[in-house]
Amino acid sequence: MKKIILNYGLYSGAVSALLMAITTYSIKQNGISDNGALYGYAGMILSMVFVYLGVRLFRDRDRNGVISFGEAFKVGGLIALISCACYVVTWLLIYEFVLPDFMEQYIAYSLDKMKAAGKPEVDIEQARIQMADAQEMYKNPLYRVAFTFIEPLPVALLMSLISAFILKKK
Repeated sequence: MKKIILNYGLYSGAVSALLMAITTYSIKQNGISDNGALYGYAGMILSMVFVYLGVRLFRDRDRNGVISFGEAFKVGGLIALISCACYVVTWLLIYEFVLPDFMEQYIAYSLDKMKAAGKPEVDIEQARIQMADAQEMYKNPLYRVAFTFIEPLPVALLMSLISAFILKKK
């Protein structure tokens, strides 16, 4: 079980890291785009396919085709946690060495978007203050790790639940 969890967690994490690197390249070339979140979450979902594949392999190879929902969720959740850890490490490296000004870029992009949408100046100023506070907190590496880990976690848990539900067999 441990080998499947580790391998499939690392496969998922590698896909996640590769897709994040491609997104980073796009940001470096074209700046932040409106579709960044869409591509990011699509990449997370794609990388989490390995949760399903790992649980299925464990069920079929190690459990002779039989697995409870709870055990399938546990295996899927552990695979997903390894993938999330790879996601965090990748982002920390990208943030430190490739996009150290990401927060400044993101804030400028967000405020420009609000201005272009004709938002009232008071709303823009309030958003600027909130984003400046978030930027200050983001300087703390522990906060950065926690915030980054929380990004893929809902997708990872959802994929673990779906995989367990689909693959459970008594």
